[in-house]
This record gives sequence, structure tokens and C-alpha cells, in this order.
Amino acid sequence: MRNLDDESPRRSLAGSLLIAHPNMLDPNFRRTVLFISAHDPKEGALGVIINRPLDRQVADLVTETPPAGLADVPVFLGGPVGKNQLMFAAFEWQKGEGLKLNHNVGLEETSDAVDSKKPATICAFVGYAGWGASQLEAEMKQKAWLLQKPKPSVLKLDRLPKLWFDIMGTLGPWYKMLAAAPDDPSLN
Repeated sequence: MRNLDDESPRRSLAGSLLIAHPNMLDPNFRRTVLFISAHDPKEGALGVIINRPLDRQVADLVTETPPAGLADVPVFLGGPVGKNQLMFAAFEWQKGEGLKLNHNVGLEETSDAVDSKKPATICAFVGYAGWGASQLEAEMKQKAWLLQKPKPSVLKLDRLPKLWFDIMGTLGPWYKMLAAAPDDPSLN
């Protein structure tokens, strides 16, 4: 993954991974990796946390029988906003463009994506993360986030729960040490 911290935050960050800095204490985002699906510095940003699986599938959370192929779709805690909504999303790797996320996919579109021959990863999210105009840019200036472009391997669902730790391990010994530190060092 390429580190984008040096690049100008005036461009769109859509398609990027937003990685919580090890010093971030906000429990909503502590040790999270988000995929930014929409971003405009003048309007804000939208993303979902991709490394907090709820260890449940869609069938566990809905009262009606889900459409064909969607019962076993994994569910993630997508963020602190809209936690009373279940949102389907289709991740797709597009050669030359990178990782794309189609969020707010309808049930019929999601079923079609599950059945199609296109290599897409379907997930469901409870909640999402959102930032107002210039809010994300301000947080990035405060070094609350690290920014990277994803690789195709990010679509491997079994890797997602440990993704934050995996990324920290690739950033060098300082980040690896910070990532290994307990939340409360006094308990050591």
C-alpha cells in the first residue's frame, strides 16, 4: 500500500483507506480501517469501517427471509452514524481505478451482484461514518488518520478483522510498537 500522507488533501480521497492512528482514543474509531467511498473537501466524506465484523450474517439480523444469496452475507459495524440501518455494499476491484464501493445497493442489485460473474465482495454494514465539509481534512492535519491506497487483497473477508494490525506492521517498527501497546498501559 502506498502512503498518501504527503499528497494534497484538496483532491478526492474516495477509494482510499483511512487508518486510525495508534494514538486515536475515540472508541468509535480506535484501531479501525475505513474505506472512503465518497469525498469532496467542500461537501464532506462518507465511508464505512471495514475491520469490525459483527460475527453475524444478514439472516441473523432481519426478521423476514432475505433474498436468495444474501442470508450468509457478513455484517460489519460500519460506523457511529445510522446504526439502526442495514446497508448493503458491493466492493469491486477495477483495474486501473482501484477499489470501488457501491453503497446503498438495493436488495435486487445485491442479489444480482451475488449471482453475477463479476468479482465483487458483498457486505452489509450497520451504520456508516460521515464527515462535514473540511472536517476530515482538519482531522488529517491533526494526524488522527493515516491514508493509503488499498490493494486487491483487502477484499479477503477473513483478513479484515486483523487489517489494522497488519497495516501497522508494514509501516515500520514505531507503528508496530504503538499498535502492540495496550489500551491502558498502567495495566501492564
